[in-house]
Amino acid sequence: MARVNAELIAAFRKTISKLRKGAAYQWGHMGACNCGNLAQELISISKAEIHRNAMAKSGDWNEQLNDYCPTSGFPMDLMISKLLEKGLSLEELKHLEKLSDLKVLAQVPLPKRNHLTKNKLEDVIFYMETWLKILENQWIEEYPNSSITWSEKNNLSKVFA
Repeated sequence: MARVNAELIAAFRKTISKLRKGAAYQWGHMGACNCGNLAQELISISKAEIHRNAMAKSGDWNEQLNDYCPTSGFPMDLMISKLLEKGLSLEELKHLEKLSDLKVLAQVPLPKRNHLTKNKLEDVIFYMETWLKILENQWIEEYPNSSITWSEKNNLSKVFA
């Protein structure tokens, strides 16, 4: 699972909130898809810039993650490096794009687990919310004395500043 940290949790929260409020979502657009929306928040980059970076190489997120080379100098690889530095893994990003991480899916009740659709906004939000709960619970386990806490419903009781 991702290397839990406050910045990653905050990025998930902001991404979910923006998607709920109608942020641009288009699974086939590198800057407005599942990974693109999270990247916007996690590394402070616009959807247009993500898309421009992605067009320097061929392929969708999954293909570019497969071809990732940290020393290539390609803008997309530099962007992926930043996402990895923030606590995510290549595999987690691939799974996010397809809503397919078994650790996340294990927390999704049946029959919904078998019917998540990678390009359906409601399912993307549900998947991200489920992953967020996992991250928050991991935070609580790793940092039991932290001043950042969550209620039983995993809502922040303190805002990240």
